[in-house]
Amino acid sequence: MRGQIRRSGPFFLVLGLIASLLLPTQSVALSNFKVAPSTVWGYTYAGKATGITQTRPPKVAYLEQKSKFVVNFKNFPEWAKKDFQAAVDIWAANFSSDAPITIDASWGRSASIGVLGSARPGNYYSGFDGAPDQSLWYPSALANALAGKDLDPQTPEMVIQVNSVANWNTRNDGAPRANEYDLQSVFLHEMGHGLGFLSTDSYDQFFGYGTIEQPTPYNAYAQLPDGRRLSDLPSPSIELGKALTSTLVWAGPLGMAANGGQKPILYTPARYEEGSSVSHLDEATYSNLGANSIMTPNLDAGEIFREPGSLLLAMMEDLRRKPPVGIAVGVPQVVRNAAAIIADSSAIITFDPPANARTAQITSYSVRNLKTDQVKSSTESPIIVTGLKNGTSYSFSIVASNTNGTSDAVITAPMTPQVGWKRFVIDEKADAKHVTSTLFNGKPLIAYTDSKSGILKIAIWDGKSWKKSTVDGAGGTAGRIKTAITSPISLCVNGSGLAQTLHIFYSESGDRDLRYATYDGKKFFYEIVDGNGVQVNDYKDPVRVRTGSDVSISNACVATSGGIQVFYRDESQGILLGATKAKGTSKWVYELVDGDRKTDGRSTGDVAFHLKALFDGKKTYVVYDSVLTISQKKQPTSGEVRVASRTTLSSDAWSYFNLDTSGSATPMTGFDVSIAKTLNGIQATWLISSPATAPNPNRIRWSPVQNPPTQGVATSELYGAPGKYLNTDGSFIAYNCFQRLCVLDSARAIPTIKLVSTEQNPDGVASAWVTVDRVKYLVAGYKGQLSMFRP
Repeated sequence: MRGQIRRSGPFFLVLGLIASLLLPTQSVALSNFKVAPSTVWGYTYAGKATGITQTRPPKVAYLEQKSKFVVNFKNFPEWAKKDFQAAVDIWAANFSSDAPITIDASWGRSASIGVLGSARPGNYYSGFDGAPDQSLWYPSALANALAGKDLDPQTPEMVIQVNSVANWNTRNDGAPRANEYDLQSVFLHEMGHGLGFLSTDSYDQFFGYGTIEQPTPYNAYAQLPDGRRLSDLPSPSIELGKALTSTLVWAGPLGMAANGGQKPILYTPARYEEGSSVSHLDEATYSNLGANSIMTPNLDAGEIFREPGSLLLAMMEDLRRKPPVGIAVGVPQVVRNAAAIIADSSAIITFDPPANARTAQITSYSVRNLKTDQVKSSTESPIIVTGLKNGTSYSFSIVASNTNGTSDAVITAPMTPQVGWKRFVIDEKADAKHVTSTLFNGKPLIAYTDSKSGILKIAIWDGKSWKKSTVDGAGGTAGRIKTAITSPISLCVNGSGLAQTLHIFYSESGDRDLRYATYDGKKFFYEIVDGNGVQVNDYKDPVRVRTGSDVSISNACVATSGGIQVFYRDESQGILLGATKAKGTSKWVYELVDGDRKTDGRSTGDVAFHLKALFDGKKTYVVYDSVLTISQKKQPTSGEVRVASRTTLSSDAWSYFNLDTSGSATPMTGFDVSIAKTLNGIQATWLISSPATAPNPNRIRWSPVQNPPTQGVATSELYGAPGKYLNTDGSFIAYNCFQRLCVLDSARAIPTIKLVSTEQNPDGVASAWVTVDRVKYLVAGYKGQLSMFRP
């Protein structure tokens, strides 16, 4: 990705303004976990002059890098960049993460008197896989480290601002004079805030109310002397306000051990100080303890730090663990949204915590099988009950308990376990993170990726077995690239008889270009379609050329006797692009399909997170989703499922209509799309949400690709909430049900659902339909292997 243009418009302000807006929305990512914006900053205040001039910096042991930091500097002088990089190198050796940590750093005059620097995380995340406590909110860098991946590649993990007019030591000698402040020390301190040493509280100076909307693990370890956790106090409340201006201590076991067995004391002056209170160690207690003074609120002139210190590192390690429960107040109320989800010989019992879970401090949840009286307990949802008989109906009761008592029971709706489909392994060495299929020279062909090796492969059925070949990725020989293939794949075929050409489109993890491979049955040929331009081709530019944008998110292709067309999302600008190569030509012709304006039937939405394309013999159809508005939490609040069609290869020939649009009963539509060609035309499917589940989907919708559409809809309650990846053959719709595979028969008068696979995959399971020897199979990655399924 060589450059980015962020298109931002006021879409998230008022839905009624949509019709008058001319600029598209900022790109947003759709996900299952919760996201909240970071609004609270941690400060470093300028302290007194020490009267001591440092003559040499302390010695630092440079250790192996445990993480990678990427800093985006704004207005920084060169000497300040060097100090910042020195601090980055120190934290990279002390903070472990497999996901890169991006910092947006700004150099400018501070609006707050006496502030040397300030920092905040990019976002906060809750409910992601890997979170030690699903009820708490984790700052970006810490959440990514725990999840093992970047939960939002479009948002920096940390934002740091530096006061440009402070009296800095600009010599890079690590020896500030008695009246100078050491910038590297400020960066070390502020990066500690950005990595998670930060409370999310706020305080109303006039009324004395305290507020914590998204309690973090830092808030859960902050305790009152009586043992109550800061995260458990009512919010907003006078009680919380008093706690923020009273003694608070750290209850993490590692922090206590590093503090000589005593609970570290947090900085909580009687008069609340924005950016300092709670988010620092007590100034009076820790100001003269060498490296362990780094997280006190003030940095004195002449004072320097060259390491985080054992106390800060221990407290940061506490944040990676699940905090112990606090002191329970009252008896738990009933659990909410209880459900028993169908599984093979088992049931998955899901529920949300009681409304008073924050103060009740639940110690356990218990599920009772009302048929067998078997009881199973856990500290969180879901709870899996095994040993059930397929075909037999069961109901369950759920109670929540704490040290004061037990809630009333909630009874689930009846569920009947069912057996999954039979499984056959095609490639035991590939996990098929992405998979698709087609017919090539009359034979079934599957294209799939392996996330472990980064390779893109194809498998062709020769009548007896699957013959596998490597297409591209992680190799670097015979025209293949070295970086991993990480994107969805699209396939299309043209030609006749046994002289067909297979066209494969995909992207890789490095430059995130749109790559293209052709296959004649014997050899692969490679080229880059787009993404490797010298600069970003702005969406406002009518002259379309190769762009430098990230074009790796989605793609779909159509091959006809007249040439090859491919459509793909420009992630940098949130638009749908196209590239066409007519038969007999060697150059790609580029176009902007949608997402640039609200005239000519087009949309200003953020389009094509997911898209599919087909040619019905006369027309090219492109079906894609569109986000129209987002909330302050970057969650989609309205959208469309759109169709663009044309009969020629001309970029001026598009016509547009919507298959679905958000409304009062359907706040959000899209999430994923799939289409298939049938005897009756083209059938499309997508997901929708209800007001109770928005912004997450809860139903599956489908329609012929026609204007006006004729929509069908089905719920998936007993199988779990539906999610991507969608895949339809025109009648059967494969989808993810509670991170497993299910199939909906949409052709029946009363649609029915069957469970395909039972093991959950938190990243979702892509699938494709394939017919082998006149038997239809569903192909997907399962247990790290490319597999076929049939009833």
